[in-house]
Amino acid sequence: ANGVFVNRAFEELNVTRPESVESIHRLYVEAGADILETNTFGANAVKLQGFGLGDQVSVLNREAVRIARKAAPYGVYVAGAIGPLGVPIAPYGRTSVADAERYFSEQAAALLDGGVDLFVLETFRSLTELLAAVHALKVATNLPIVAQMTIEEEGGLPDDSSLDAFAKKLEDAGAAVIGINCGIGPVQMLETIEQLHIATTLPLVAQPNAGLPRQVEGRMIYMSSPEYVGSCARRFIEHGVKLVGGCCGITPDHVREIKASIS
Repeated sequence: ANGVFVNRAFEELNVTRPESVESIHRLYVEAGADILETNTFGANAVKLQGFGLGDQVSVLNREAVRIARKAAPYGVYVAGAIGPLGVPIAPYGRTSVADAERYFSEQAAALLDGGVDLFVLETFRSLTELLAAVHALKVATNLPIVAQMTIEEEGGLPDDSSLDAFAKKLEDAGAAVIGINCGIGPVQMLETIEQLHIATTLPLVAQPNAGLPRQVEGRMIYMSSPEYVGSCARRFIEHGVKLVGGCCGITPDHVREIKASIS
């Protein structure tokens, strides 16, 4: 919506258009967000290499923290956002678990150097890879780790891991909060959260998309209204969710409704 094409590395904007990143952060703060995620979802060496930016991991992550911190008033936390590497992990690919941990450690070090308050791992499709990220962070820091996977249309995890295994392994690994983000919308996510609430005593996180996007007159539009997402947020809270946020298509208006619904 700010005129940046999807074939660019959004993380590069931390150095080429920092004022735009800051202004977006501020819109979510004004809407009532208590936590800002750094603009670093894909700021690992593997993903950045595809844009010719593989040697910019440190600067892009550190600048992202600086920008978010500048936009965050007192009482608003800055979370270091880390996403998957974007390549299959062994035994399904050539990247070993040890290599994955090394890439995550590199990104985490830069985010820590920038001064984040916590970490948010999100949109992972492999429990093995998510555990590698958690392990890398636990070696580097005692800061809280929020660990999330996404879900398929029917509500299961992409790698066919059970929710019991997901909860138990992340609890053993030392995650502070676990849950689901992205997916296909709040209602489908709620069904998975209900099951996860039974599987663990850890606090839960839910960050749904604003539904699946549909093409309307050449534009991709997310169909879940702010009011609808806000009403679902109340139901998340009833099922053990302590952190409620949003992923694809969630605008400041959605956050404003979430805030109003659970305050």
